[in-house]
Amino acid sequence: MARLADYFVLVAFGPHPRGSGEGQGQILQRFPEKDWEDNPFPQGIELFCQPSGWQLCPERNPPTFFVAVLTDINSERHYCACLTFWEPAEPTQQAVCTEDAAEREEDVDEGGPVRLSPAAPGPPGQLFAPKTLVLVSRLDHAEVFRNSLGLIYTIHVEGLNVGLENVIGNLLTCIIPLAGGSQRTISLGAGDRQVIQTPLTDSLPISRCSVALLFRQLGITNVLSLFCAALTEHKVLFLSRSYQRLSDACRGLLALLFPLRYSFTYVPILPAQLLEVLSTPTPFIIGVNAAFQAETQELLDVIIADLDGGTVTVPECVHIPPLPEPLQSQTHSVLSMVLDPDLELADLAFPPPTTSTSSLKMQDKELRAVFLRLFAQLLQGYRWCLHMVRIHPEPVIRFHKAAFLGQRGLVEDDFLMKVLEGMAFAGFVSERGIPYRPTDLFDELVAHEVARMRADENHPQRVLRHIKELAEQLYKNENPYPAVAMHKVQRPGEASHLRRAPRPFPRLDEGMVQWIVDQATAKMQGAPPAVKAERRTTVPSGPPMTAILERSSGLHGNSARRLEVVRNCISYVFEGKMLEAKKLLPAVLRALKGRAARCCLAQELHLHVQQNRAVLDHQQFDFVVRMMNCCLQDCTSLDEHGVAAALLPLVTAFCRKLSPGVTQFAYSCVQEHVVWSTPQFWEAMFYGDVQTHIRALYLEPAEDRDPSQVWGDSLALGDGGRPGPGSSLVLRQVREVPAQEDERSALDVASEQRRLWPTLSREKQQELVQKEESTVFSQAIHYANRMSYLLLPLDSSKSRLLRERAGLGDLESASNSLVTNSMAGSVAESYDTESGFEDAETCDVAGAVVRFINRFVDKVCTESGVTSDHLKGLHVMVPDIVQMHIETLEAVHRESKRLPPIQKPKLLRPRLLPGEECVLDGLRVYLLPDGREEGAGGSGGGPALLPAEGAVFLTTYRVIFTGMPADPLVGEQVVVRSFPVAALTKEKRISVQTPVDQLLQDGLQLRSCTFQLLKMAFDEEVGSDSAELFRKQLHKLRYPPDIRGTFAFTLGSAHTPGRPPRATKDKGPSFRTLSRNLVKNAKKTIGRQYITRKKYNPPSWEHRGQPPPEDQEDEISVSEELEPSTLTPSSALKPSDRMTMNSLVERACCRDYQRLGLGTLSSSLSRAKSEPFRISPVNRMYAICRSYPGLLIVPQSVQDNALQRVSRCYRQNRFPVVCWRSGRSKAVLLRSGGLHSKGVVGLFKAQNAPSPGQSQADSSSLEQEKYLQAVVSSMPRFTDASGRNTLSGFSSAHMGSHGKWGSVRASGRSGGLGADVGSRLASRDMLSPPQANGAPPDPGFLRPHRAALYIIGDKAQLKGVRPDPLQQWELVPIEVFEARQVKASFKKLLKACVPGCLAAEPSPASFLRSLEDSEWLIQIHRLLQVSVLVVELLDSGSSVLVSLEDGWDITTQVVSLVQLLSDPFYRTLEGFRLLVEKEWLSFGHRFSHRGAHTLAGQSSGFTPVFLQFLDCVHQVHLQFPMEFEFSPFYLKFLGYHHASCRFQTFLLDSDYERIELGLLYEEKGERRGQQACRSVWEYVDRLSKRTPMFHNYMYAPEDAEVLRPYSNVSNLKVWDFYTEETLAEGPPYDWELAQGPPEPPEEERPDGGAPQSRRRVVWPCYDSRPRAQPDAISRLLEELQRLETELGRPPERWKDTWDRVKAAQRLEGRPDGRGIPSSLLVSSVPHHRRSLGVYLQEGPVGSTLSLSLDSDQSSGSTASGSRQAARRSTSTLYSQFQTAESENRSYEGTLYKKGAFMKPWKARWFVLDKTKHQLRYYDHRIDTECKGVIDLAEVEAVAPGTPTMGAPKTVDEKAFFDVKTTRRVYNFCAQDVLSAQQWVDQIQSCLSDA
Repeated sequence: MARLADYFVLVAFGPHPRGSGEGQGQILQRFPEKDWEDNPFPQGIELFCQPSGWQLCPERNPPTFFVAVLTDINSERHYCACLTFWEPAEPTQQAVCTEDAAEREEDVDEGGPVRLSPAAPGPPGQLFAPKTLVLVSRLDHAEVFRNSLGLIYTIHVEGLNVGLENVIGNLLTCIIPLAGGSQRTISLGAGDRQVIQTPLTDSLPISRCSVALLFRQLGITNVLSLFCAALTEHKVLFLSRSYQRLSDACRGLLALLFPLRYSFTYVPILPAQLLEVLSTPTPFIIGVNAAFQAETQELLDVIIADLDGGTVTVPECVHIPPLPEPLQSQTHSVLSMVLDPDLELADLAFPPPTTSTSSLKMQDKELRAVFLRLFAQLLQGYRWCLHMVRIHPEPVIRFHKAAFLGQRGLVEDDFLMKVLEGMAFAGFVSERGIPYRPTDLFDELVAHEVARMRADENHPQRVLRHIKELAEQLYKNENPYPAVAMHKVQRPGEASHLRRAPRPFPRLDEGMVQWIVDQATAKMQGAPPAVKAERRTTVPSGPPMTAILERSSGLHGNSARRLEVVRNCISYVFEGKMLEAKKLLPAVLRALKGRAARCCLAQELHLHVQQNRAVLDHQQFDFVVRMMNCCLQDCTSLDEHGVAAALLPLVTAFCRKLSPGVTQFAYSCVQEHVVWSTPQFWEAMFYGDVQTHIRALYLEPAEDRDPSQVWGDSLALGDGGRPGPGSSLVLRQVREVPAQEDERSALDVASEQRRLWPTLSREKQQELVQKEESTVFSQAIHYANRMSYLLLPLDSSKSRLLRERAGLGDLESASNSLVTNSMAGSVAESYDTESGFEDAETCDVAGAVVRFINRFVDKVCTESGVTSDHLKGLHVMVPDIVQMHIETLEAVHRESKRLPPIQKPKLLRPRLLPGEECVLDGLRVYLLPDGREEGAGGSGGGPALLPAEGAVFLTTYRVIFTGMPADPLVGEQVVVRSFPVAALTKEKRISVQTPVDQLLQDGLQLRSCTFQLLKMAFDEEVGSDSAELFRKQLHKLRYPPDIRGTFAFTLGSAHTPGRPPRATKDKGPSFRTLSRNLVKNAKKTIGRQYITRKKYNPPSWEHRGQPPPEDQEDEISVSEELEPSTLTPSSALKPSDRMTMNSLVERACCRDYQRLGLGTLSSSLSRAKSEPFRISPVNRMYAICRSYPGLLIVPQSVQDNALQRVSRCYRQNRFPVVCWRSGRSKAVLLRSGGLHSKGVVGLFKAQNAPSPGQSQADSSSLEQEKYLQAVVSSMPRFTDASGRNTLSGFSSAHMGSHGKWGSVRASGRSGGLGADVGSRLASRDMLSPPQANGAPPDPGFLRPHRAALYIIGDKAQLKGVRPDPLQQWELVPIEVFEARQVKASFKKLLKACVPGCLAAEPSPASFLRSLEDSEWLIQIHRLLQVSVLVVELLDSGSSVLVSLEDGWDITTQVVSLVQLLSDPFYRTLEGFRLLVEKEWLSFGHRFSHRGAHTLAGQSSGFTPVFLQFLDCVHQVHLQFPMEFEFSPFYLKFLGYHHASCRFQTFLLDSDYERIELGLLYEEKGERRGQQACRSVWEYVDRLSKRTPMFHNYMYAPEDAEVLRPYSNVSNLKVWDFYTEETLAEGPPYDWELAQGPPEPPEEERPDGGAPQSRRRVVWPCYDSRPRAQPDAISRLLEELQRLETELGRPPERWKDTWDRVKAAQRLEGRPDGRGIPSSLLVSSVPHHRRSLGVYLQEGPVGSTLSLSLDSDQSSGSTASGSRQAARRSTSTLYSQFQTAESENRSYEGTLYKKGAFMKPWKARWFVLDKTKHQLRYYDHRIDTECKGVIDLAEVEAVAPGTPTMGAPKTVDEKAFFDVKTTRRVYNFCAQDVLSAQQWVDQIQSCLSDA
């Protein structure tokens, strides 16, 4: 029973003490005047009566009513019902306001404020003051309060004849029951009657309609987010203009939180004066009048709900975790069903006529039922996670949060985690955890309805039915007797507040009211207490939580089979069948990823523990420890699945004897897990064990046990500080408890004990309390021991490591409030003085462990009510326990070191190349799987080759891992993974678990640019110093200080890296001295101009790690013109210069220029004017441009000395030079560096030259113009310089992005060249639509009036070029990517193709996504796009100058691709080599800089410009597989070796640097002596003779075909060079290493049994597929060689065989051209390169099929045309391959032939071959290997010749004749006139036959 109202208060307006305008509330009267003893008068009522402040009002407002809530210091809520009405202000009150108004407004008339409302009665200046009647109560009966205060007001206003004192006295003495559903009728003595209904149960909140109103105001989503915010302890603020609404909203929100109670600040109506409360740091639910909204704006972390506007504003910094799915969506849909039943029917064709909507009160209960049900689902099974720590004198209960989350599978869930950690849940546990108490609706729901809720999940109607049932119960709780509510309360008349009140509210007679109250109190004391006994019962626990299936993927789903494997393995271990166990172990370790298998392991191991002890032998011990470690490694610090808890008793049970008296327990081997250093884990374990023991205490027959014995047992510690018998009770209880009654849970036992407690005698109660306390105490000692076992490391030298791992150091810094000062003092004393630790290091780790244990002991003992004496005793014991254990461990550590090491597999030594030396011998490591699935089994199936156990070797050339799979079931395969040291791009230290022992070890992750990744964990036998040495040596080899330290230089020479090789004796002037002189001269001439002007200055060798040279003294100034002797080629060259020239002429460039007919040096020297271009030796000393080759092609008309000036306009002095000429259109392709901006050029010259700067800048750009003019003039079609032939209508100044060329920008993915560039080039829009796939439009699209020269340049750089006044050249500005973008893109590509670890969800999409992010294919798309554009321009007869960046990266890529696409010669093996030598090596691509070969380049990193070019070639190869003589493997080979530093070819940055090191010309004399190939080309040649691996069998070129590949990203493929690997032998690009050992033939099996099958399994990522399954032709060639060897014949070379077969095939198909040739090689094979736009056409003669692209309708479609094409392409095919045996020699004899430039005439043996249509020559008649071939298809004329210098003297002039080909003119001389005539006739007849 309780009082209905505690206090009645009358509050009126009073002046503010500080004289400010606002008034303040004054309590006029309060009843009773004395405070009640049980309930003091609440402070601050005056503020809450008028929350917006006390103010006078110019009119009489209607009375208002609301209920405010005050919370006192004991968290008791007081409900203050306030009824406010207005009375005319008294003069004193009015004066206050008047003063205030006068202050505020100067011009106020008559001293009164302005009247606001004309309707208000009273004199003009009349003001009204508020007065409030307040009822204070601890009960929430708002309607009764409203009626009662209304009655008092009515009596006053209507002047009823009733004494107010009586009414108030009756009100204060009214006593009503709290709960129980009874009705109580009360009357206040004014003829009124009210019925008060009490709720059925007190614990369920009363909400009336507040929840329904809240949903109406805010909507479902908003209320749900408020609900989550309140539960997760965020600050919630309600705003509304109505106080009643605020109260209702707050009440509604609280009702939704049931069964949790909100325990933070709760103020439904906050007065204006207390607004600063809103900035409190603690969570709250507060309501504020919307008038104060502005003051809430600056609150940063408050969620604001505007009830009037229906919005909820969540600040950015606040994250409200949502409900876990599927509860969130289920709750949302159920709420919408309740609030809007019509929603389900809205789409029906024939909706039912009406739907019954619930009343507001009923809807309110339905909404609450939804949330009640939600809580039941959230907290289902919570009682199974309660720990009964104490039963008497009061229950102490703890909740095992981790186990609860683990069973629910919601460990990661943010919402539930926060709820369980919150204050509300802590209150829930302490209030509802009690096992014996009254129960309510929630207890029933969570215990009995869980199964029903799960069954109803997918049936909305059943869910709705359940909700209606719950709502009925909730409604019934609030309204048990709804029919009898007979209220009768007087109310004031309408508009009574406007009537003139007869008088102010009277002062009441305190004495009379007090007398009534006293009377009633006396009467109450006399009456017996009407206490209704609470009905307490045992709270039902409900069904135990069914373990929700693990949320892991199906990969680790634990089938019964897996558990069977675990059981079998353990039984094998304990039966001693070690081999069987070893076979199963890998499968077990994989299975242990799953939870069920881990629990199964713990249970199985328990079966093998007798008497708390299991002594094992060493092997068994190792197995058990490995399995335990594997179990524990996946445990989080929470140990939510209880695996660590189950293993804890086992780690102190399993042991092995190391020596007499020394036993090692398993705990010393499983310490490296985070769970052991987590205090929460130990607390949960401790409470669990305490519960078990306390339960056992009450289950035992009480009479025959002595209380001391109960815990005396547990104290008994076995030898070596082992725990007592209590340890394994956790799991033993499941099996060993016999009687049925013992199946009661601890909660049941506790409930029974609580029921009996009042009946026990005082002594018995004391005894039970003492027993429980002793049990807790003994467990605390036991746990102090256990913790010391798992926290103290076996080796005390590892103490530092342990502290870092365990986080003990962090825990020390946190202060613990539970330790009192005196206690802390005693602790400190105890372990500083008594234990006497000497060793500082040990003391350190011991101290940390002692502090950790003490903190734990303090916490658990304080919470479990252990007496302070016992606690002090514990603090004294802990240091002793720790010290004792340290001493035990020392012996164990000492003995364990003496154990014989486990036999590890033998290390396999790798095969090394000749000259490769081992730097570091094998370090034992584990090779771990990386992000590629193939080697590790993965989803693709296949064996788990990784992880593999073996060793890593470091040699002068490679990093090599060799080993065997760690999984013994895979077999004995050798796993090899290696890469060149020079290719290393990233080295990262990692910490990983070794696959076998599951120990955390240091590891290394090495990534290489050849797409290998070594992820290694060092074995424990490898010390950290060895690992560090490995890293240092690797670094040293990767970045040698000097290029001479790379493997290509050190290979085969005995000198150490860095020391120059021994000088050989000079036989005459060697090439070395020559190159040195040459460099010296170059240096002199280069002088300062070279050094200061350039952005990049490639450091000379002397600069790279040696003191600077002495011969640079002439750096001071350089004259405008250098000495003529060095620049103008004089016909009288010095002898040394002549040798230089000879060697230059032999370079690739020169050979190619002669082939292209761009002139020879002799003609250049004699200045034959007929040739438009000449070879200029101006750069032979590398004086003009250090990164260019020595000989350059320039226009005939340009003087050498002008080139010096032209070069200054270009970056790096790389001025435009010709590098290729089209045989058909005679257009030329030029390359140069980008332009210097004009300003920079001018500025530079002003500094360096004596004459004034500006004119020179002009003159240099004039030179540049002249030079371009000369280029244009040199072209045959554009010799006239008028402006007729240009692109009419456009000025070449349009260079912006909106100009003609705007489309070739970095558009990347979209357009492609097609539409934009094509149509703009053709200056018409879209008349020639581009073809699909980004192929260029019809080549006929270019108009006849084109510019003579197009300059393709970077947008930014082209600003320096003046538009050509005659419009003969035109600028094409494009945006290109820079080298750093290539580098960044390549890094991402590496990570995509060779990821370091598995993706979270591995799928093809994730690879494609990361590939796209790398933008590598987009860059390739752009390169191909620009190259095809240039090819089109050249093909149409315009010349093109490519002038991008510095001219050595992207320029080289584009120029090389253009030549490859335009000229079939470059698609042969020889041609491609020439292309790379010319464009990449001679023209100075910076291989060493881009490949970061030395220490100097380390910071710049690896930038694979050349690799990107090879990728582009690979893309073209894929689209045109029949046009290339070389195979895709050749490209991979070059891609691998350009980064490997095995060959010297791709080292250094220019020819100049190669000469300086003596690389270029040493090949002649010195190379012969050494075995090792220094040049990659020589190596390729050697290999090509032995094996066809570089040859493309499908090679059948079309002679003059210009390739136009598709460039859209969709047409590009990822190069398999990036993704494939061969684990059997490592990368296959070092041919000597890739040849595996031969397999024994069938009959020679060593076991002598029957011959086994030759079948073998080929694993994709293990075997080399081309070798295991060679293609048909390679197979046949191999077979042929084998048969020849068997017959005893020397095997023929594969090339000869192949050529013969092909020739035969050709002849078969030739006779009449009618039959289709049956060869796989002819060009009419329908291959996929023509797959787009293919059409078949019947020729007029026969049915030869001709395939061509739509745009290519050439005459080749007729049979005769195709025959001619076939013959031509046959002849080119045979240009390289000759056979001596099968030669068809039509005519032969000796002729003298004039050599190339500067070479003498020589006699050669010539053979005219009509079959192959070629003229071959040999050194001697008997030679089988020809020196050269002249293809007769290229011969244009045979004419009489004239003798030249050096010709044979005795021969007649008429014996000379010349053969002119498209490439060059050959000069011949026969022995006499007659034989000359015969030769000419034979050649002519051969030509006419064709």
